[in-house]
Amino acid sequence: MAYRSIFRPDLFEGQVILVTGGGSGIGRCVAHELAALGARLVIAGRDPEKLARVADEIESEGYSVDTLCCNIRSEVEVAAMIEGVLALHGRLDGLVNNAGGQFHAPLADISAKGFEAVVSTNLTGGFIVMREAYRQWMQGHGGAIVNMSADIWMGLPGFAHSAASRAGMESLTQSAAAEWAGSGVRVNTVAPGMITSSGFDNYEGAGVDQIRAYPERVPAKRYGTVAEVSAAIVFLLSPAAAYITGSCLRVDGGSPNGRHGQALKQVKGLPAFDGFHLSSTPVLFEESNRT
Repeated sequence: MAYRSIFRPDLFEGQVILVTGGGSGIGRCVAHELAALGARLVIAGRDPEKLARVADEIESEGYSVDTLCCNIRSEVEVAAMIEGVLALHGRLDGLVNNAGGQFHAPLADISAKGFEAVVSTNLTGGFIVMREAYRQWMQGHGGAIVNMSADIWMGLPGFAHSAASRAGMESLTQSAAAEWAGSGVRVNTVAPGMITSSGFDNYEGAGVDQIRAYPERVPAKRYGTVAEVSAAIVFLLSPAAAYITGSCLRVDGGSPNGRHGQALKQVKGLPAFDGFHLSSTPVLFEESNRT
């Protein structure tokens, strides 16, 4: 099998694209699609074993990929990562600024340390990565950056620290889009709703309950797929988005539009697209794990 992208196979031929957080979830899917579309791909993350597994998957399908280990919260490591991309390929055309993380907790129970850890990863770390990509290459050569946001539009109970950091990324993206357009750099965000991925299996208790209840209040009546998020990212990286910068592309099944208290009585929702040939069902959805 091969990735079933809707985009033409040579879309990114000759272009170098870096995907942070490329060892799992959305980043893994994006890496597969970009490789299938001809990109000279580099994936980065903190866990070398995860990166190696994804690299093996991609290489087994006849594509090439390089891996770089990096903690995006470290300015030194991020600078070295971008230097590494340039040493390997001599250019950097696109950045998928995907690395991040959060945990489920009521706002009153989040410690300052826990709050700062999430903000440091999702916002400060993302800032460092895009700044270094700009400083070391894109300022003089142009490029496209896609940052990661989330479905934060009316708050995100249970993940308030993550919502705060993603809201900051929205503002940061708009500022960068204005400041960097003169260098030929486009900066946008993708804001996923609840997307079916291995990340679901990091939660327990109330977090699992929140995930399972999600489709009932979403107009699309389902979760999203990683392939749907990947397609949005690929579009924003592509020449078709040449006049789009400082914008956010929501991939959320209309979730914010279903939060007005009305009963969503429709039985059928919107059909899914899943072009990722290696996608799998999170463990929490397996029948034996339901209570």
